[in-house]
Amino acid sequence: MRMMKSKTKLWALSAGLLGCFCFGGGDWLMMYGNPTFEGKLKWLTIGTAAIPQWRYILAMVLAFPGIVLYGSALFAAQNYITDEKKKKVYHYLNAFGLTPWIALHLIYVVILSLFAWLNNNGFSKDALLICESLFDNYSWLIPVCEGLMLPVFLYWFYLQITGNTIFKKGMAFTNVLVIFGILKEISMMMPESGFRLGFTNGLMSESMIIWFLLVFLEIGGRK
Repeated sequence: MRMMKSKTKLWALSAGLLGCFCFGGGDWLMMYGNPTFEGKLKWLTIGTAAIPQWRYILAMVLAFPGIVLYGSALFAAQNYITDEKKKKVYHYLNAFGLTPWIALHLIYVVILSLFAWLNNNGFSKDALLICESLFDNYSWLIPVCEGLMLPVFLYWFYLQITGNTIFKKGMAFTNVLVIFGILKEISMMMPESGFRLGFTNGLMSESMIIWFLLVFLEIGGRK
């Protein structure tokens, strides 16, 4: 029975990895290209202007199975919390934290898709102004979404560092936000390129992949 539960948890973590590849793949699809830009938004580049619409559509489509798989793994992580009350807190923080993921993804996909369409349909002179203005109107959503997304990861750090999970306290420093910070520093040392654009846009998914792998290895090693 214990072996079956362990396998179920490992399958949930595997689903999380797949979800991150869906989200991360979409992040790369919508950004990878020539990094040269002219306006105030570094991601409205010559490369993104030339990206075909099917890539933006696929990036959005991938977000739906991505959030389901990714979310299922994060909810499964509550099974590693030893305190029942704290487990409930984590559960609700996670539910609130998952809601803005697709909204945030959609903002960028729509603006990038519009930017590419305008550039390829005779409106290249106005494309930058239109898309920067559109972003300005909705940029307030970014800190709102991040304000909902981050608490669950901060709480997970608190749970681990205070010994309220099955993991060693030191595992707290494998937190997604810690990994994200390290990868962010690495990205800033990269030369300007399409790879850097894709890597930077997919930082959260890439951080989650590393975190899921670390948890997977830790749980797998307990069998």
